[in-house]
Amino acid sequence: MRKQLILLVLFPLAVVLTEGCGQAGERAGMGEESRRAKQLLQGMWSDAETETLMFKMEGDSVFYPDSTSMPAYFKVVGDTLYIGKGAGYFIEKQSEHLLWFRGSNGETVKLVKTTDQEDELVFEQSKPQIQTLTEVLKRDTVVFYDGNRYHVYIAVNPTKYKVVRHTVNDDGMDVENVYYDNIIHISIFSGADQLFSRDFRKPQYERYVSGQFLSQSVLNDMQYDHTDADGFHLNASICAPGDASCYLVEHVVSFDGKLTTRLQEY
Repeated sequence: MRKQLILLVLFPLAVVLTEGCGQAGERAGMGEESRRAKQLLQGMWSDAETETLMFKMEGDSVFYPDSTSMPAYFKVVGDTLYIGKGAGYFIEKQSEHLLWFRGSNGETVKLVKTTDQEDELVFEQSKPQIQTLTEVLKRDTVVFYDGNRYHVYIAVNPTKYKVVRHTVNDDGMDVENVYYDNIIHISIFSGADQLFSRDFRKPQYERYVSGQFLSQSVLNDMQYDHTDADGFHLNASICAPGDASCYLVEHVVSFDGKLTTRLQEY
């Protein structure tokens, strides 16, 4: 019977970061690599109870059975399995057809090797790719204030700048998910006169957002809020992909084109 596949990654549109074998090997653990243990790991592995296909280990790479995950480097040092940038999992049992290891959540992951030819086709057909969280988005807001008419243009543009976010999946394994960041453009016009025009990038928010959060987040959106005597108020959101955590940073553009910025909330 064809076994049901369940994606290994925790979040939608998420992908596992490809690791260079030599670089990851230097980071993942200390001591000499166990060639015998790596050899035993070669092949396809599924959950011992549900028969859910989990991953395939070939050479020194781990492949996942979905189109959003890219291969990750792995090695075994002593009794520890390292995947990616160095996440380590204590191996409780290992043989040619059995693998038990302790996930990040402390629970034991029990896998068995599978030789189902249909499973092999899954990996052959899988074409991992990085996907964007946001399509090109443009907004044109007409603002009337103090007898004058203004246009506020906002354009959210996906880029090829990669953001890596570390997460833990349902099986207690650390994965690195990769997303494309955005550049956001704002233009403000009074008739044909341009009062303000600027591109906003995530590094510009370093003084308002904690470094650790900023490194694993994307410049998600920019929303026009209101206009008052101080000028045009717009809110930028810097968010962790696949999570509800966001920083909200307010930009105020004065009528003479000067910009002030302050942290609104977290």
